[in-house]
Parts: sequence; C-alpha cells; structure tokens
Amino acid sequence: MSIGERIYEAAARATAPALRLASPVSAKLAAGSRGRRNALPALEQWATTAVRPGADPIVWLHAPSVGEALMAQAILAALRERRPELRCAFTFFSPSAERVAHRIGADVATYLPWDTPNDMGRVLAMLDPVAVIFVRTEIWPVLVRLSVGQGRPTLLVNAVLSAGSSRLRAPARVLLHTAYNRLDAVGAVTSEDADRFPRLGVPAARVRVTGDARCDQVRARLAGLERDAPLLQSLRMSNGFTIVGGSTWPADEERLVAAFRAVRSTGPARLIVAPHEPTTAHIDGLLKRLSSADLASARLADIEAGTAAPDAVVIDRVGILADLYAVADVAWVGGGFGRAGLHSVVEPAALGVPVMMGPKHGNAREGSELVRAGGGFVVDRTEDAEERLTSLRNDAEVRAAAGRAALAFFEQRLGGARANADLIAEHVKGGPKRSR
Repeated sequence: MSIGERIYEAAARATAPALRLASPVSAKLAAGSRGRRNALPALEQWATTAVRPGADPIVWLHAPSVGEALMAQAILAALRERRPELRCAFTFFSPSAERVAHRIGADVATYLPWDTPNDMGRVLAMLDPVAVIFVRTEIWPVLVRLSVGQGRPTLLVNAVLSAGSSRLRAPARVLLHTAYNRLDAVGAVTSEDADRFPRLGVPAARVRVTGDARCDQVRARLAGLERDAPLLQSLRMSNGFTIVGGSTWPADEERLVAAFRAVRSTGPARLIVAPHEPTTAHIDGLLKRLSSADLASARLADIEAGTAAPDAVVIDRVGILADLYAVADVAWVGGGFGRAGLHSVVEPAALGVPVMMGPKHGNAREGSELVRAGGGFVVDRTEDAEERLTSLRNDAEVRAAAGRAALAFFEQRLGGARANADLIAEHVKGGPKRSR
C-alpha cells in the first residue's frame, strides 16, 4: 500500500465510529449509519442462496446518491441487453438513494458497507463479482485495492471531473492517486473530463469518452409518462401560462414568486413549485411567501383531495417532478442562487420546455450548455426574471424556438448508457488478469 492509502484507511477506521456517535443529532446521519449497519447482513442473506457454483455471474454496481443511482439504472438496462445472464448487486452511499434503489433493476440493493478491509473483504468474498463498477464520481480506495488485487475488473463509468474539482487538489489527489491508478478503465462523459483523469493517476490509455447516461435514463423515465393522467390534468391550464419551479430553494423562490406575481397580473397564469427539500418548515415558509404576494395557493395534497388548483400549487412530496414539467410552458430549475448548485435541467429539456436558472450554475455543465444551445436563460435579479418570463409569455414564437433548442440539446446527448455498458462488457468478458 502507498502512504496515501495507509492514511486513508486509518481515517476510514476512525470515521465510521465517529459518524455512528454523531448520528443522533442528524436524521440523515442516523439513516446512513443504520443502513450501513444492516448492509452486510442484507447482502449475506441474499448471497446465501444466490451465490453458488454454476450460478449466473454478478456485477457489483455502486452509485453515491439518487441522481447517480438513476444513471446506474440506465447503464444496467443497457448492459443486460448485451449480457442478459448478468446479475447485479447495487450499493449506494447517501440515504437519498434509498427511495429509488428498488427502481434500479438490481437483484439486491442496499447501502455500501464501510470502506474498511474487513467489510469490503467480506462483501467481495460473499458476492464473488466478475466486476466492480463505480458510477459518476466517487471511488472507494479500499474496495478498489481489494478488488484489483483479486484480479476483478474495476471501472469508473459515466464519470465527470470538472476543472475545479476538489479531487484535483491536495490532499484528495495525494490520498486517491493510487486508487485511481489501479482502475482498469474510466468511461468519461466528455473529452474534457477524459483529459483530466490522468492528473489523478489514471493512465490515459485506460480512459475513454462514453457520454452521459443521464439523458438515456430520463428518456426511459418519460417514455411511460401519461400526459392525460388525473394529476397532470388537475394542474394543467387550458388557456394560461404555466411555470414549474423544480428543486427550488428559498433564494429561488424569493425571485420566482415576485416575478410570477408580475406575470400573473397581466393574465391567467399558474405557478407550480416543487421544493428541493419539501420539509414542513420549507413548505410553510413558501406558502407564507405566496400569501404575502397576494397569491392564492394550495398544497398538492389539497389538489389531490379535490380542491381546484389556484394561482400557485406547492408540491409537498417527492418523486413526481419529471412528470410536472409536462404541463410547463417554462421551467425554473433551482439551485442557481445559492451554494447548493444548479439541479438537473435535463428533464424539462427532454420535454421541450425552455429553462430559466440562476447565475450560479458552474457546477452543472448541462446548464451552461443548454444556455449556449438557446434552450436556457440565466437571470440574476428579480427584475431580470420578470422581464424574461414576460417575454416568454407574450412571444409564443420565441418560447417555441427555445423549446425546440432544449429538445435538440437533449437528443444530441442520448447514447451514453449503451456506450458505458459496452465498456463494462468488454472487461466483464474475461481475459488474463494483470498484476498491480
């Protein structure tokens, strides 16, 4: 092991008990600690009957959070088109992914155990995977070391590495260099991403541009969209202008509500807002903001109970935002006014909906690319938002052109799931083990 790996493993052994002690003060930490505590028994229970001589091979697929988990879903579906005999054990790190884990299509899904030699060694022994695959960003050094040491192909796919990534700076680069160097292959989203991975230690010959599976996942998700579903019918305006604010934060809502009020004063319009974190406190604060702006509002639960949709509807549950964009004339994607970073613009773009966003979108390259393509608009102030919304409302031709540009932006990015699956399949097919 390198010095960096020794330091990492010492830190990992100390972190696990520290997080367990801290879990009572955070519901998210508590969920993660509980999930990791139960992960080994869950995997062991499944492996007891599933792993036996002559059984179909298993790939171990890992994703950090909910967004990456859905990318993994698209990649796994494409992989199984090529290799239908493969089974999949899926792990995730963040509690946010727990609610979508059942959708991935894996044979077993649970939290990632702690990245320690004992836990990771046990999982590798019980699953005996023919490959270990990380999706998007994070790799786990102990798992990489053990997997590679046992001759198991170990890959990072659908990978991104921005110019400002903390992984390119010390101490992360020092601690992670050896782990990245051990990877058998990296499937990068863009050529710019691919060019940066050698700085982390990945030999350039092992890096390939494979595109982004996110668009394929969104296309698959929207293929089953029922545009005439009762929920969407209850929110759709037949003669009016509808704005859907998705994954919003209070900083977004401050500007969005004020701008919508100005637009609403000139004719029929409806605002649908889906907060990124629909907690009771956030929803109550948003309803108060709407009331202060003299806008009639209701929660989605009220609409589903039979209340007619008023000027503004606040979405009080998760999992339906992609569908809601189907009733939008314009989308406002949140996160561009604070430190959270811009959320996904792909879903509204896939439906041909123009997108508005705040100025802090450097973390999400799709936002900048969508703006350059003509399907997105950046607003800095409330006055800018009012002007842009009014323009899009009053000029149907401009709105339609922006929608077409957004859809073209989306369609040009399809195919990443298959390309990443092809890279995996090349390594899963076998061949001589290389010593590292």
